Amino acid sequence: MDAEKTENRSLMFGLIAIVVVTLLLAIIGFVFMREPDEIIEGQADATSVRISGKLPGRVVELMVSEGDMVKAGDTLVHIHSSLAEAKLMQAEAMENVAAAQNQKVDAGTRSQIIQAAAELVAQARAGATITRKTYDRMQRLFEQGVVSEQKRDEAKAAYDAAVAAQQAAESQLSLARSGAQKEDKESAAALVTAARGGVAEVESMLEDQYLTAPCDGQIDQIYPQPGELVSLGAPIMSLLKIDDKWVTFNVREELLSQMKLGDSITVEIPALDRMSAKACIYYVRDMGSYATWRATKATGDWDSRTFEVKARTTDQIPDLRPGMTVLYRKK
Repeated sequence: MDAEKTENRSLMFGLIAIVVVTLLLAIIGFVFMREPDEIIEGQADATSVRISGKLPGRVVELMVSEGDMVKAGDTLVHIHSSLAEAKLMQAEAMENVAAAQNQKVDAGTRSQIIQAAAELVAQARAGATITRKTYDRMQRLFEQGVVSEQKRDEAKAAYDAAVAAQQAAESQLSLARSGAQKEDKESAAALVTAARGGVAEVESMLEDQYLTAPCDGQIDQIYPQPGELVSLGAPIMSLLKIDDKWVTFNVREELLSQMKLGDSITVEIPALDRMSAKACIYYVRDMGSYATWRATKATGDWDSRTFEVKARTTDQIPDLRPGMTVLYRKK
């Protein structure tokens, strides 16, 4: 009887051991053999502003260094251009010439010319008066039969010529008193305007002798060194807007189901002790055919396109720098 009890007890312990081992194997299989979370790798980025100007010249002095924090309006660099200064002198000289010519036109004809024209008018009037009297006298003598018709006609022609000369002299006096024509005045004024525009253009270029920061940020890169020449519009340095940061992921389209526009996701930043942060997706864009994942099978598969997904962290992370890796674990 005792032997039978002992056998039953051993059988029960064996069954219990089998159950325990089976459960342990199931737990181990669940923990170690389940499919791991898929990690989507992204990169932190920030808005970069390139600092450039309209003035070609030589870098005289850099007021900042790479890594410096600056405020909007801070002076960054001094550029000198001898060519621009020479152009300004030339433009100012042209403006002075145009202004003097315009003043001369507006001032009208000189008084000496007007006086001479008036004297010619007086002479023409006197001549017209004399020839008028001569003509009248010849007309009376002709009517009395004393002089011939030819003499009367000669006196009439002389009188008509004197009247025409008087009218011409009066016209010249009128022109002298009225000054230049309207078209001449408008042309002179236009030349002044053009010359002033040339001066303003060069002055606008010279305003970029000192370039200032357009916004708050950090100096990222400086390209030329003091003493080097820079051309028109060439970037001199780049400025990072530290407050305008985001994370960019390149995601295959079959993984977009958990990264839709407006979704809130949890990301991990390895460089910051694997810090976790909430981020909101605000931008999703197809990256084009060059970023398409090609099917490896002839049939039964399809080409997967890649999308650029951008997200901003809900809270500001001052230590998050452009270029840092950011991870998203797809459940």
